[in-house]
Amino acid sequence: MADGYTIKWRDELESMEGSGNCTWHLVRKALDLEVFGINLVEIGPGGQIPEHSESESGQIEVFAILDGRAKFRLDGEDHEAPAGTLVRMDPGVTRTIVNDSDAPVTALLIGVPGDSGYQPAAGW
Repeated sequence: MADGYTIKWRDELESMEGSGNCTWHLVRKALDLEVFGINLVEIGPGGQIPEHSESESGQIEVFAILDGRAKFRLDGEDHEAPAGTLVRMDPGVTRTIVNDSDAPVTALLIGVPGDSGYQPAAGW
């Protein structure tokens, strides 16, 4: 790590196999982040990340589809999510990403405590 920044390439990230035909790439760990969570997940055809809410943690999450075509299932309702789609979810929303296509999907998942105290810069 250089003073004040860290650069990592995707192929340098530690990876782990997860349920639902998913491979998790541990971005937060590689960048030594402690203020918010961030990971890449590759979801194979027919797979999905575990359905969950963040009610207990109080986290607000943002999911972005980087590659492929998926569906966000939010509180039981499916929403088409081609590459470039982003969704923000309050803690109580039940969520998953479903890949019902024939090709892999890559998603970026970001989570931050809802009480983080973040204040946007003026004008944003």
